[in-house]
Amino acid sequence: QVQLVESGGGLVQPGGSLRLSCSVSGFRAQYYAVGWFRQAPGKEREGVAYINTIGWPNYTDSVKGRFTISRDNAKNTVTLQMNSLKPEDTAVYYCNIYYRGKDYWGQGTQVTVSS
Repeated sequence: QVQLVESGGGLVQPGGSLRLSCSVSGFRAQYYAVGWFRQAPGKEREGVAYINTIGWPNYTDSVKGRFTISRDNAKNTVTLQMNSLKPEDTAVYYCNIYYRGKDYWGQGTQVTVSS
């Protein structure tokens, strides 16, 4: 059974950091690209970061220099390290994998940046 589970969200002050994890079960994620998305209230879901099978990352402009995506193939996880957080980063964060013709999403983890 394919399952993605996000963790690591929470409440943090502006300028703070959080580390999100996406744990994958049911198949070896190392052979697939993985993306992190976010959705803020009243807004569409947007892509935040993406990592391909050989570890090359790509980021949306608003998080470049602040977020880092990485993968641990031994643990079958993908991590999003978020530094210098801003209130506009507040959203539910989801990881995503396109596997065998189907999009898989986790349940999401809430990130709130507020003083």
